[in-house]
Amino acid sequence: MSSVSAIRNYALVTIAYWAFTLTDGALRMLVLLHFHALGYTPVQLAFLFLFYELFGVVTNLVGGWLASRMGLRVTLLGGLALQVVALVMLGLVASSWSKAVSVAYVMGAQSLSGIAKDLTKMSSKSTIKLLVPANQQSSLFKWVAILTGSKNALKGAGFFLGGFLLTVLGYRHSLFAMAAGLGMVLIGSVLSLPRELGKSKAKSKFKGLLSKTREVNVLSAARFFLFGARDIWFVVGVPVFLSVNLGWGFTEVGSFLALWVIGYGVIQSAAPVFISRWTGGHAPQGRAAQVLAFLLALVTALVAAGLTAGYAPTAVILGGLGLFGVVFAINSSVHSYLILAYSDGDKVAMNVGFYYMANAGGRLVGTLLSGILFQSYGVIGCLWASVAFAAAAGVVSLSLPHKDTSMVMSEMKTEGSD
Repeated sequence: MSSVSAIRNYALVTIAYWAFTLTDGALRMLVLLHFHALGYTPVQLAFLFLFYELFGVVTNLVGGWLASRMGLRVTLLGGLALQVVALVMLGLVASSWSKAVSVAYVMGAQSLSGIAKDLTKMSSKSTIKLLVPANQQSSLFKWVAILTGSKNALKGAGFFLGGFLLTVLGYRHSLFAMAAGLGMVLIGSVLSLPRELGKSKAKSKFKGLLSKTREVNVLSAARFFLFGARDIWFVVGVPVFLSVNLGWGFTEVGSFLALWVIGYGVIQSAAPVFISRWTGGHAPQGRAAQVLAFLLALVTALVAAGLTAGYAPTAVILGGLGLFGVVFAINSSVHSYLILAYSDGDKVAMNVGFYYMANAGGRLVGTLLSGILFQSYGVIGCLWASVAFAAAAGVVSLSLPHKDTSMVMSEMKTEGSD
């Protein structure tokens, strides 16, 4: 593949991923704020997202196998199409329905959105590994960080968009408008992406889904606890706390969470610069994931201790979220690089799928615990559970290899100074 074709394909995949991510962030905020306004409890709100995360687990496991056999183009387009269907379905929810019917229906629609999200993410990140030459690990870390960081920045913009659209257009019209916009991106992707994108030379066997290297298994376990630590307090606890305890409106909650995720995305994009200074210009190894996970546990414990001691909740939560976001963003970026570094070209889709299955499992458990713990113990209970999960990520990461590498990131030093 020529460099021009590689850049073109990377740009096409990234644009599709960006468009999807914008709707994904907006959808989460729309559903959360809309049903919270209707009087749903924190546990009921958590259940609205349960199938979204549960089906993400299954999708990541099977999606990598499908991508290796059918190509990343098929899984990427399938993810975009399913998201359009999910948006339309969610727009059909009627206020006259009972809570039981509404929860069941939304859970079903969210399952499609969960499948769509992880098909799209797995396809996009796997494509980078195929487009970057095997001997250019510095470039790989850089492009993974840029894609991941830009995705989270756009997801943050989606949070703002969701709160804004809910205020201006209302729930139903917002969803239909997003479905129309993403549908246009889907059509453009169908016409533009090459048919052979991401097809494996050797067809992977289904039994190979759970047959991974030790490094991939350990990193996946660490990923489970890392994302559980985030979502235990972020999915339900923080938005409901801001709304109920601090009295914030839809647009305020959406705007703040948007700014947080955008900042988190910017930090992820800049992660190669921070890491290169820490490692002396070398690509990160397992030691970076270990240190960052334990640091995340410490930051979260300080936030929980501050609230327990009775300090101003607004300052503690907002400041704590800022510190948490910085550490979590760099840790997540290191993970996203390591899974590709641990994978060879033909197995990258399956390894990335398995890894994001663990990621989705952590989000699933974190989402459920967020609702249960917030309803029973408030945001402080969510925070202490987050501390335990972050510490567990650090303990698991102790088994990651941390040998030195000759893959010097001189390119990132140069570009990071601009």
